[in-house]
Amino acid sequence: MWHLYHFPLCPFSRKVQLALGEKGLGYELVPLYPWDADPNFRQLNPAGRVPVLHDPTKNFALIDSQAICEYLDETESDRPLILGSARSRAEIRRLVALFDESFFGDITGPLLVEKMKKRLVLRQSPDSKVLRHTQRLLHDHLDYIDWLIDNRRWLAGSQLSLADFTAAAQISVVDYFGDIDWKGHDSAHGWYRVMKSRPSFAPLLRQKMEGLPPTRQYADVNA
Repeated sequence: MWHLYHFPLCPFSRKVQLALGEKGLGYELVPLYPWDADPNFRQLNPAGRVPVLHDPTKNFALIDSQAICEYLDETESDRPLILGSARSRAEIRRLVALFDESFFGDITGPLLVEKMKKRLVLRQSPDSKVLRHTQRLLHDHLDYIDWLIDNRRWLAGSQLSLADFTAAAQISVVDYFGDIDWKGHDSAHGWYRVMKSRPSFAPLLRQKMEGLPPTRQYADVNA
């Protein structure tokens, strides 16, 4: 069975969990906090970063969420996540990169620093200016998701794809902190509720960061 090294609020690990769940692949979670990577883990990934998907029986490790998801899609043909024509697959990869890079850089990454790292590691208060700035940027990203859903059935087109799971993984971390104001974003909110209701999402909704509980609405698939 695969071992997935992760920490509960890592959006990239969540993306891999969703891919594994959609493909019906069994896995065991191995918690590893980014500020406490042990030497054994660094033998798998010297960079000390999660996610890492490891098969201990074959002594085989995959590193980086996109590399892992691409590998799973190439080796497990059921329920493809990067699918369709060459143009469709290019659009899926474009949106995956957008959410992995821009959404994380603007929203998820700063929130993890302000609301997780400062609280659990640095013992500091969050910077209110940073939080206000992320809220403004979050509305811009939700506006774009609104546009995508208003013009397509799913984010990348007519079929559910890795683009949807990548975006939902990032948003789920923001949702954990309770920092989403859905007012004016009915299309994005409706899409996220559908994603949140999928069976592959259930394990994410049960995960909690020690010392940092989620807000009450987080596990509610209708919220």
